[in-house]
Amino acid sequence: MLAASFFLALAGVAHAALQYKGVDWSSVPVEEAAGRRYSTSSGTVQPFEKILAANGVNTVRQRLWVNPSDGNYNLDYNIKLAKRARAAGLSVYLDMHFSDTWADPGHQATPAAWAHLGIDDLAWQVYNYTKLVHDTFQQNNIPLAITSIGNEITSGLLFPLGSRSSSANNVARLLHSAAAGIKDSTLASKPQIMIHLDNGWNAATQTSWYSQILGQGPLRSSDFDIMGVSYYPFYSSSATLSALKRSLSTLASSYGKPIVVAETDWPKSCPNPAYAFPSDTKSIPISAAGQTTWIQKVAAVVAGTKNGVGLFYWEPAWIDNASLGSSCADNLLVDYNGKALSGLAVFGSI
Repeated sequence: MLAASFFLALAGVAHAALQYKGVDWSSVPVEEAAGRRYSTSSGTVQPFEKILAANGVNTVRQRLWVNPSDGNYNLDYNIKLAKRARAAGLSVYLDMHFSDTWADPGHQATPAAWAHLGIDDLAWQVYNYTKLVHDTFQQNNIPLAITSIGNEITSGLLFPLGSRSSSANNVARLLHSAAAGIKDSTLASKPQIMIHLDNGWNAATQTSWYSQILGQGPLRSSDFDIMGVSYYPFYSSSATLSALKRSLSTLASSYGKPIVVAETDWPKSCPNPAYAFPSDTKSIPISAAGQTTWIQKVAAVVAGTKNGVGLFYWEPAWIDNASLGSSCADNLLVDYNGKALSGLAVFGSI
């Protein structure tokens, strides 16, 4: 349950408001199916989307898997979830994984039904699938604000053919096909197309990727609109806020496109971190109050970057996966009863 205080806490930030103030809420229906409910900080049970909207969130992120075995996160799941978001006045950011399961820096498995395809047919499949997805959103009268063509694709997508280490040209072809599918769709208002990489604090990672992939030819700068990055503090001591600032500034000056921190979070419990936290984050408490401070600081970096337009907190309500894949026990913005913590209220003023 999201507390109103979460959003109020960011009132002191002096930067202009970000265009996209969001969270990834992909797993809320899974939690609800397990009997979980969400409430405001005062204990009033409400649909999570209403709590988000009331506290200043304006956009929700949703992950899309091609053909998951249990149906969770497939197209129908996302249509239903997006209808809820729109009814609450929220915009939708669709995060296409191009996989039947998780796609991330270490996992980019081609959907099982596409695994037999060569690169020409795979690129055609990506085009048609992406177009179908967006045509379906139009058929349901659901506009999209952003679509990410791949999730954390630093190492590529749709392995093995789309592995960056094997063929950067294939990566460029697949991304061009995805972008074309969106542009050729019937969706009345086209979303901003995002490229999303991990390790947003590492300028060399970011610039080398774009230099290599754009240098192949098939993917053009005009194929995408926004650069998205993931930025987490608990995987490397080098992931300082100052490094993030340098990295985003480098991207802004090199490419001139809007920039979004597409994923971030901060722990409220981390008794045994696998890695040392970055030096300029050590004054931030590992607590609900620290989560507010973290969002403030990351928002300030984004807002202070030319063309910095948004921030998304990753899965604040996924109660049954509180570690969110990290070595920290709890990164949620709700407690284990679904009640909102103070950190959520910060979005009202970033």
